[in-house]
Amino acid sequence: MAGSRAEVAEPDVTHHGFVATPSSGEVSAILVRPPAARSLYVFAHGAGAGMRHAFMQAVADRLAAAQIASFRYNFPFTEAGRGGPNPEPVLLRTVRSAVAAAAGLAPGLALFAGGKSMGGRMTSKAAAAEPLGSVLGLAFFGFPLHAPGKTSDERGAHLADVGLPMLFLQGTRDKLADLELLRPLLSRVRPPPTLHVVDEADHGFHVPKRAGRSDADVLDELCATFVRWSAEVAPR
Repeated sequence: MAGSRAEVAEPDVTHHGFVATPSSGEVSAILVRPPAARSLYVFAHGAGAGMRHAFMQAVADRLAAAQIASFRYNFPFTEAGRGGPNPEPVLLRTVRSAVAAAAGLAPGLALFAGGKSMGGRMTSKAAAAEPLGSVLGLAFFGFPLHAPGKTSDERGAHLADVGLPMLFLQGTRDKLADLELLRPLLSRVRPPPTLHVVDEADHGFHVPKRAGRSDADVLDELCATFVRWSAEVAPR
């Protein structure tokens, strides 16, 4: 198969802006669209880093290799270079604006949404309050169920109102999601969500040397799981 890698077309990467909220103004976004894309993931970042964070980039690259497009975007606080997140109503409205912008840029693709940590939770809260357009399912890279050391499932109470297929990618060492709380919470949600647990991974999906694999291996696993799940939700 000599030369086969050269025959694989690179994804089209374009930079965009959209109005997050009337008061917050425009934020930046990156659309990565492989030539044979079959679906699009609207991918929100966490509270501590923006859309250009290495984790966000690594996920987008792996999804593109599997012919899944991604739309990464900044929340207004990140766009403005501020440290703390915006008030929740601004974050929720930004999620809605991002989904609408992504759908407009890539009509015809099966639409998924979610994100890393806070970005995923804001996406689920937005979907629980009102349907997110034509989004078929939500995927979370480390759902933040509670603050470190403050174990409670209260932050996940809204998940019962989402009403969409959901994928939870969680590490066993995640200090923001006690699996002993998350599992029973998800057991009460319909349709039943998919929970994929990564042994030894923390909230950032880093694994210790004793795990016998690298962070890159974990990312491969996460994205392969997302690819399988999204194909089941939106079969060709």
